[in-house]
Amino acid sequence: MGVFDKRIDTFLAEYNDLREKDLYYYLQQVDQLDGAHVWIGGRRMVMFSSYSYLGLLKHPKVQERAREALDRFGTGTHGVRILAGTTAAHVECEQRIASFLGTEDAIAYSSGYVANLSTISTLLGRHDVVITDKLSHASIIDGCMLSSAEFQRFKHNDLDDLKRLLEADADRFEGKLVIVDAVYSMDGDVCPLPELVALCREYGAWLMVDEAHSLGVLGKTGHGIIEYFGMSPQDVEMLSGSLSKTLPAVGGFVAGRHDLIQFLRHTARGFVFSAALPPAAVAAITASLDVIEEDPSLIAAVRRNIQRFVGGLNEMGYDTLNTKSCVIPIIIGKPEPTLELTSRLHRDGMFVSPILHPAVPMNTCRLRANVTAGHTDEDIDFALDLLRRHGKDMGIIK
Repeated sequence: MGVFDKRIDTFLAEYNDLREKDLYYYLQQVDQLDGAHVWIGGRRMVMFSSYSYLGLLKHPKVQERAREALDRFGTGTHGVRILAGTTAAHVECEQRIASFLGTEDAIAYSSGYVANLSTISTLLGRHDVVITDKLSHASIIDGCMLSSAEFQRFKHNDLDDLKRLLEADADRFEGKLVIVDAVYSMDGDVCPLPELVALCREYGAWLMVDEAHSLGVLGKTGHGIIEYFGMSPQDVEMLSGSLSKTLPAVGGFVAGRHDLIQFLRHTARGFVFSAALPPAAVAAITASLDVIEEDPSLIAAVRRNIQRFVGGLNEMGYDTLNTKSCVIPIIIGKPEPTLELTSRLHRDGMFVSPILHPAVPMNTCRLRANVTAGHTDEDIDFALDLLRRHGKDMGIIK
């Protein structure tokens, strides 16, 4: 048996073990969407694993604009953007992203993963250094490894550790790039942006911030991490993010100076050699950004729901770390009780995802619950009641 066969067999043994114990909760088929509810296996469940933070999926205005683009351009473009794949819908979408974030320009990639991977690997060379937070998203980590730059990581949100690395690298490298998440996808906490900007300026480093889980959520009007801290878009060289979370489409973006974006449009391999996003998708993105600015009640609703859910969990004794976003980690610890609690919740109608090592550090296995504007008070109270009842029964909480 070859080495690849052994790796596959090892995985399949673990996979089949979970399936046999009825503890496998991934790749479940959703048959129908109904607001904050889904139909799976003939059962209606309250969804707490959706990235539709503002409930924009199937929003009437978004649906209408997507249909208009579908009728005008069809289902695809049969081309890469740099050749025949750029439609008026693509141009409008990128301009709208830039205006929403307050930057000069923006570029839309085929996914958020590709946006980070391609931008980082394109910008950096072998005489540069890239430094990321240890909890940065996999797309950031992979982009750093794909680049030819020296790759370093600092302790999560630890400014002293970042300063130590920047000081050590002061004269060794031509270019320095620091990359962080605005909101961390497994912990839900926020990066200390003002201090990061000050450090990067002091040591001549560029700063890139991934807004995947903050766009439409952070800031008084949902404009993200810059608005949240009352800063200027010019304080950060690059903002990146997903177009498939708060925004109900597909793709990813990078926003920044016009000259930087033009450079990426002509040199980033993930853009130059990837087919253009479907016109209906980019029209949906544009419409979603309009809805966010037109309807502040959505942001008010999601903030109210976050407070209700996190407050209830903390009152029961669950550890939710330092979350300040729609991403709510419910720390359990060991994998066995995490999977058992997931099983009970799914059985009783709450869809939530278990997160295990190595996706998170050892002994910090958790349920990752995502709260959205689409949840009603009844939905949240239903989930809290299940977590209270089963948590006490299993001895997770008192």
